[in-house]
Amino acid sequence: MMFQLLRRFAGSPAFETAGLGTQVIARPIASGCQLPPGGIGVVFDAAGHTRRVSAGGRVNLAAGDRAWCFHPGPYGCDLVPFAAAPEIGLRMSFAVDSPDPRVTQQRFDLYLASEAADMGEPLTVAGFAAQAEAVLQRELAQGNLELPPCTTLDEWNAFRGGFNQLMYTRFGVSIDDCVPVDLAGSRDYARELQARVDPATAPDLPGGAAPAATASPAAFDPAAADARALRRLFLELPCLMCRVRMAALPQGQGLFRQQQALLGRLDLVSLAAGTMPALALAAPGQPLAMDQQLRRARHSLRAAAALDEAWALLARLERADDDALAGLLDEADRIVANLEHDMDGRKALAPEEDA
Repeated sequence: MMFQLLRRFAGSPAFETAGLGTQVIARPIASGCQLPPGGIGVVFDAAGHTRRVSAGGRVNLAAGDRAWCFHPGPYGCDLVPFAAAPEIGLRMSFAVDSPDPRVTQQRFDLYLASEAADMGEPLTVAGFAAQAEAVLQRELAQGNLELPPCTTLDEWNAFRGGFNQLMYTRFGVSIDDCVPVDLAGSRDYARELQARVDPATAPDLPGGAAPAATASPAAFDPAAADARALRRLFLELPCLMCRVRMAALPQGQGLFRQQQALLGRLDLVSLAAGTMPALALAAPGQPLAMDQQLRRARHSLRAAAALDEAWALLARLERADDDALAGLLDEADRIVANLEHDMDGRKALAPEEDA
């Protein structure tokens, strides 16, 4: 019997560990593989339900399941908070957060299942840094975070508190350290501007940063983009609703009723995301014109962008005092209205006047 066990283990598939814990945060892992030292497994099914496999354990998958292995870190990268000033940087050290016993699904596990799993390649520090940088730049541009010139200590502490909460709520990672850094000696602004027009000319940037390049129209695949956006909405909206439901609101200000109304509308948006018609069909057996497919895909992408805004708003909601809650719930009403509009547009056959 011992011989049979040794032969079975010897035939187990190998797992590529190169770079894991240094340049690579997570990578797919096959059934039967044993997790490397320090590696943690995340198994998820088609519905997005996840479970973790402890470090050193063996990954066993049921039919339809997929698994990733991640190393909690720590990791380091440089971010550019202002796209127009690439010489101003932030050097961030972060790690995947420890499991939160209050929730049934960890935020980082959801991020792997809904976003990283569709990349088709390992989640690298550089790829994660590009996403984190885009989130940070959007929040600064919208005024939700403030990092003014000649920042005072109080302003820096306020920024750090908001940034820490944003990274934890959006990605499930904790920031160990974040300090300003001068990147002037390692950035070529002219080449970065050119890369935004033509991604093929993007320079190799140190520190794992990536330019905010815009994909060329020829590279845009509406079917793949639509599928990724709808998958995110289908998997993440129920978890977002749970976090909104857990938010403690003061009594006597009508905020509870506003919260319940938002949850009801989000529930309908989540239902719509799970019952969308196929992108390429107007009806069973009736293909949809390509221009209408592109219109539908654009609505899906705008809905996914509104979902990102909702996660960022949730980060602010969880840190807000009572006086700011009313304004944040009004902002949530705007975001939910955008989700409703784009879900209706994704399902519609005829183009809207404002599409």
